[in-house]
Amino acid sequence: MSKEVIKIAHSEITARIFGVGDCYVREVEAAFGVDIRNRSEGTGDAVWVTGENAENVSLAARVLERLREEAEKAEEIPEQRVSYIIGMVRDGEGGSLEKLDDSTICVTSRGKPIKAKTVGQKKYVEAIAKNTIVLGVGPAGTGKTFLAVAMAVKALRNGDVNRIILTRPAIEAGEKLGFLPGDLQSKIDPYLRPLYDALYEMLGSENYAKMVEKGVIEVAPLAYMRGRTLDDSFIILDEAQNATPEQMKMFLTRLGFHSKAVVTGDLTQTDLPLGQKSGLAMAVKIIAGIPDIVIHTFSDRDVVRHKLVQKIILAYERFEREQAQKNHGAKKGTGR
Repeated sequence: MSKEVIKIAHSEITARIFGVGDCYVREVEAAFGVDIRNRSEGTGDAVWVTGENAENVSLAARVLERLREEAEKAEEIPEQRVSYIIGMVRDGEGGSLEKLDDSTICVTSRGKPIKAKTVGQKKYVEAIAKNTIVLGVGPAGTGKTFLAVAMAVKALRNGDVNRIILTRPAIEAGEKLGFLPGDLQSKIDPYLRPLYDALYEMLGSENYAKMVEKGVIEVAPLAYMRGRTLDDSFIILDEAQNATPEQMKMFLTRLGFHSKAVVTGDLTQTDLPLGQKSGLAMAVKIIAGIPDIVIHTFSDRDVVRHKLVQKIILAYERFEREQAQKNHGAKKGTGR
């Protein structure tokens, strides 16, 4: 029987680590096949980790030590955070967690600090800071758009750019505009709502409205970018998997002096007509390797929404792989 002991200074920290009804330590126990118990020692606590497998005991102890660090910094540890730390340590990437720090990207209108929550997010933010063009590709819930908006607001507040431009393809609008009430702006607004939401949180609705009126912030469909040169701007193209190759080329060539561009998208959620190639998919292949351009790929591990979102993404990935294998086998069987 192997054993490791983690010393904890205060019982409040222990409570945060264990979670409501000990749910967090139960998750650690299930992940590594260990037993975790808390024992009071003087003014503090000692968490005992025991098990038959010495390596698993060591890994579980490492998770608890990381959770202790998290609990000392915040009054609450999110459930998704516990799962993330377990996954990183179990896959031998626990050392990467040390790269996460408390640096704040920007502060929202309500005073909430925005920070990278995963190693993947941290690398994404660093890539945006150091490069002129960044393509953020990955599944839903990884913070691609939200973090890009946070970096844009930071650049604007620091005086690095004079305006923020956010855009996304409105391919559904192109098909259904005639059936929607109101003028053109009211018809395209539903497709731009996620961008509005992110800006409202960062700036507050009143401040946002003032900046739009002054032309400091612009939110518009991708088609409105044609023929423009965008200097001194932070430009974000969201939902880029729905851009055609021609639209993507048009957008990337709008970049002017002293500007940055971030392109975000999920290649598994393309809404383009059947047979139409995604401009994002082509761009990832065409511009890879060009200096000052980074293609950052998120994984399901970077999902920071409800933990079920991560499981749903993995389930769909498994289904798509199985379907692809079946289709390949069927074609092979017919001699095609």
